[in-house]
Amino acid sequence: MQDVLTAASPRWALLAFARLRSLWKRWFLWLILAVLVSALLVTVVWLAGRHEVEQVQAALDRDTADAVSDLRIGLQRNAQSLRATQASGLDRTHWPEAAATLLREHREWLRLEWRDAALRPLESANTPYRMRLIDEESRGADQTDVALACTAARKLGAPAYSPSHFVPVLGGGGVEVMELCVPIDAGGFLVASYSLRDTLIELVGPTLTRGQEVAFTETDGTRLVALGTSRRTGTRVFTSQQLIDLPGAALMLRVDGWRAAPDLFPNVLTALVTGISIALVSVLVLLARDTRRRLRAERDLADALAFRKAMEDSVITGLRARDLQGRITYVNPAFCEMVGFSPEELMAGSGESTEVPYWPTELAHEYQQRQARRLAGSMPPREGFESVFMRKDGTRFPVLIFEAPLINAQRVQTGWMSAFIDISEQRRIEELSRASQERLQASARLATVGEMASLLSHELTQPLAAIASYATGSLNMLGPHAKGEQAEVAMAVRRIAEQADRAGQVIRSVHDFVRRRDRTREAVAPQALVDAVLPLVRLQARKLGVIIEVLLEDRLPQAMCDRTLVEQVLLNLARNAMQAMDTPDNAGERVLRLRVARAVAVGGTGAGAEDVRRWLEFSVADLGSGISEEVASRLFTPFFTTRADGMGLGLSLCRTVVEQHGGVLMFEPNQPRGTVFRFTLPAA
Repeated sequence: MQDVLTAASPRWALLAFARLRSLWKRWFLWLILAVLVSALLVTVVWLAGRHEVEQVQAALDRDTADAVSDLRIGLQRNAQSLRATQASGLDRTHWPEAAATLLREHREWLRLEWRDAALRPLESANTPYRMRLIDEESRGADQTDVALACTAARKLGAPAYSPSHFVPVLGGGGVEVMELCVPIDAGGFLVASYSLRDTLIELVGPTLTRGQEVAFTETDGTRLVALGTSRRTGTRVFTSQQLIDLPGAALMLRVDGWRAAPDLFPNVLTALVTGISIALVSVLVLLARDTRRRLRAERDLADALAFRKAMEDSVITGLRARDLQGRITYVNPAFCEMVGFSPEELMAGSGESTEVPYWPTELAHEYQQRQARRLAGSMPPREGFESVFMRKDGTRFPVLIFEAPLINAQRVQTGWMSAFIDISEQRRIEELSRASQERLQASARLATVGEMASLLSHELTQPLAAIASYATGSLNMLGPHAKGEQAEVAMAVRRIAEQADRAGQVIRSVHDFVRRRDRTREAVAPQALVDAVLPLVRLQARKLGVIIEVLLEDRLPQAMCDRTLVEQVLLNLARNAMQAMDTPDNAGERVLRLRVARAVAVGGTGAGAEDVRRWLEFSVADLGSGISEEVASRLFTPFFTTRADGMGLGLSLCRTVVEQHGGVLMFEPNQPRGTVFRFTLPAA
């Protein structure tokens, strides 16, 4: 018995080993598949978490960059507000009121100071929203932070900032403060003290501090002030830092965001397998139904082809089909009648390297390029495009072409389908209509301009009369013997009265000009005409950095003219000349030359010297970029202008005024550059 057991043990071991080997072979591939699927799932989950982390960090970086941009814009706007207080001149009497207004508008400012060139305080004002934090005694000329900012501002000639410093508060704590120093053109400085915490509150959007902590830090990471939500337990920290590089100082804006750990993607394997199974069963059902539908579709297709053939033969629109190599595969009778070729001639003469017979010879190369782009996949415009075709007899005619991809039943493009409409008659009618419409529009616009000029002249008369009355009353109150500052005020009021009277004359002249009444002309000295417009011209010249040169010949006769209209012509030409020189590419000298001289005599028919009239020539020369030939041909056309804010009526009205006086307005190139406008007026 023992011998039997001893002999059976090795056999049983061999059978067990064979069975284990068979199981190993059977499940080995499944084990590998399971390992690969598990690795794939783990990788997908890890990539998903990393992707979410990157998305959160990218969003935080964008928010921080937007906040830095808002801070820079806000600080620049504040500096411009301080500089704007210099526009009307700084006065120690009115400055405290202006400073109080600025402090009410800017909560981030703790204090405003006006200091002289030696940094000694002249005037100061504190914010109404806080108790006074800054001691007056500590704000002397030797204050380090203010001195650093103002020294940098003096070097840069622009606003500059100081590094932040800590201002203690009674009872403990304090405020981080940064100084802004703005140089004054007349000498001295304006100093604004920023509270960094209030700057974050006022200049950074409130959405940034929701669920996040926003802080100002030094460049070495030292935290100065912070706002927002503190970190919650169980959250992950996302940090973004952006440098705020200010003139004279540098700050870091740090944003710490708290986010929960990214969620895992759901498992979609079961849904995928179920979807594939449903798709397989559906395919079997659809195959059975497709067999029955195929026979019915073939019968319907034969009927549809017959119907389409009848329809295509009856339409008057030309139809053409091309394959992907550019060969014509189909044309309808309307297209053949349109071009005068038979279908055989069109299909035999088409191809990539052969010119189509209905293409004009002079345009064949352009059409070949367009066809090459179309065959390369370029989509035509949906609204169609115009072209020119040639009939068999050589005559040209315009067509409107609509093209679309030719798609077969398998949704594959096999070529291009084109529709053609002969628009010869339509173009002729449109040209007639366009010419009539342009004439009507020009007449309507001129009538509208006349109505507007008449209305404005009527409406502006009363305000100008009121200005003159107030100016006269002010002069009466000041008295004829005003001295000192009162004398200067009296002179300014007289100028106001003179300009109001001149504006009234302009309005009356425009009103009379629009109403086509006879003009009142008088003998006026050329010097008086020039002197009347020089103050306004010099005012604009100072802004644009233009030098004005006035040249008058000796012993000039008086001009017989309407003084107000001629002054407007001179003013308009001078302003146009200065604007022509105010361009980025004009880096040279800007000189406006105004000259009055005797003109060449404009004679009659040669009857004698006693019939020759004397003329005065006025010229306005600039050193701008000149006038191109394209612009010169339309320069005096009403409503034509090269400026975005122009109306296109200035030069047209100037020429009308000069021609009403019997003169002529012309222009020519200036040397070495620019343009010279000349006009003539009769001498008295």
